Amino acid sequence: MNPQQPIGIFDSGVGGLSVLRAVRRELPCEDILYLGDQAHIPYGQRDKEQIREFSRAVTRYLLAQGAKLIVVACNTASAAALHDLRREFPDVAFVGMEPAVKPAAETTHTGKVGVLATPTTFGGELYASVVERFAGGVTLYQDACPGLVEQIEKGNLDGPEPRQILERALAPMLAGGIDTVVMGCTHYPFVIPLIESITGPGVRTIDPAPAIARQVRRLLEQNGFLNPSAKGGAMQFHTSGTPEALAGLLPRLLGEAGPVEGVTWVGDRELQLQV
Repeated sequence: MNPQQPIGIFDSGVGGLSVLRAVRRELPCEDILYLGDQAHIPYGQRDKEQIREFSRAVTRYLLAQGAKLIVVACNTASAAALHDLRREFPDVAFVGMEPAVKPAAETTHTGKVGVLATPTTFGGELYASVVERFAGGVTLYQDACPGLVEQIEKGNLDGPEPRQILERALAPMLAGGIDTVVMGCTHYPFVIPLIESITGPGVRTIDPAPAIARQVRRLLEQNGFLNPSAKGGAMQFHTSGTPEALAGLLPRLLGEAGPVEGVTWVGDRELQLQV
């Protein structure tokens, strides 16, 4: 494994860019290859076995492109497929998403915490395990925010549609006395300003992306994979959706951009770079 190979990051769409943003800040010299499977978005409404199939194919593709470590920057894919990926690719270092229930439970003063995530995440063993281990004595309010992922994919971060979705989700949580809201979907950090405008200054929002970026650093250091270069790393983006649409969102979501190329699905088991 060459330390100068890129970090591979994937999500069902643009949500994983919130993780890429944190990895970029933590490891500015690393090259990054990002894949958004926008042909299949949203993952949160799909069957778990289908999500596993997509995740295996995306992993194979990123490895073929030279990825030295893979970040499953999607809570839904992590919940459905991370265990399966680690079993199928035992020599690959994976970093997955875990809802930040532990830090929320440790810091809440009211004992009331809101969690915004997808149905697959809420129904997965990973979430159940985190809740069982760390949320004893804490009341959790859960909402899947139907339609919010689609709004964020359009770049609608502060319009009336996402506001209405979030007001509906947050109203019962606020009435219940929450003082913390956990982002359990990687898309949702992009609407944290909108969430905070609804909840007010007395409610803390937790984005797990910085902790994920620190874990990426730990694994790279542990395996001797840190890029020794002192120059800024390059970013490359692939999408199974429309490259022009993703390219148009990058400046707003990341504050920077990079080349975007299209990939094509061959069935549900193989991805090919468009030529």
